[in-house]
Amino acid sequence: MMRIISGKYKGRIIKMPQDIRPTQDKVRKALFDILGEIDSLSFLELFAGSGAIGIEAVSRGAKKVVFVEHNPICVRILKNNFSYLLPPTSYLLPLKVSTAVEKLSKDKAIFDIIFMDPPYYKDLALRLRSGPMMSRVESLAKKTLQILSGYDILTPNGFIIVQHFKKDNLPVTAGDLTLFKQARYGDTVLSFYRKVTISQSSMKITEHREEKNEKISSVICTL
Repeated sequence: MMRIISGKYKGRIIKMPQDIRPTQDKVRKALFDILGEIDSLSFLELFAGSGAIGIEAVSRGAKKVVFVEHNPICVRILKNNFSYLLPPTSYLLPLKVSTAVEKLSKDKAIFDIIFMDPPYYKDLALRLRSGPMMSRVESLAKKTLQILSGYDILTPNGFIIVQHFKKDNLPVTAGDLTLFKQARYGDTVLSFYRKVTISQSSMKITEHREEKNEKISSVICTL
C-alpha cells in the first residue's frame, strides 16, 4: 500500500496490486513538483496499475482524470481505490491502451497531460533475452508513443510524460512528438514530450503556442 502525498486526499491509503511495480514516492513527488499547479488541467494515465499517479492528480485538483488499465486484477483494485475519492468528471477505461486511445479520439477527448508507466522491467527482460534481435523489438513505451502520435488527444500546449527504465533509450521524435526534457531518479527516468509542427518551407521545428491556456504554458516554461 502507499499513501497520497499531497492535496485534498493527502495521507489516504492507495491499495496496490501484487506484482505491480509502483512509482516510487520520490519519483511521484518529483513529478508533481515539476508539474506544479494542475487544478485546471485534464490528465490521462495510461497503464494505470493502482492509479497512484492519476489519484494524486485528482487529490491536487486536476479538473478531469481518465485512467486506462486492462489487467482485470488492477481494474478491481482501481475501482476499490476510486470508491471514496473519484470526482464525477473522472473515470476508468478498462481497455487495452491502443483501444482506449482510439476510443478517446473518436469521443474527441483531449488532455493537457498524458502520463504512462508501462511495465518496463518485464518488457526489458524480454528484449534482453532476444540477444541480437533486441534492436528489432520495440519497448511498450516506444510503441505507445507511436500510437499517441497518430491520434489528436493532446492539447496543443500539452505534453506526454513517460516513466521508463534508464536503459530504455526512447526516440527524440515520434511522429509530431518531440523529446524536450528528461529527469533521472536512480534507475527510473521521466521523459517529457510535446507536439511540434514542421514548416514545409523552412523545415524548422516550431513549438505550438496557445495563449488562452496560460497555466499549461507556464508549466512548460518551467520544465
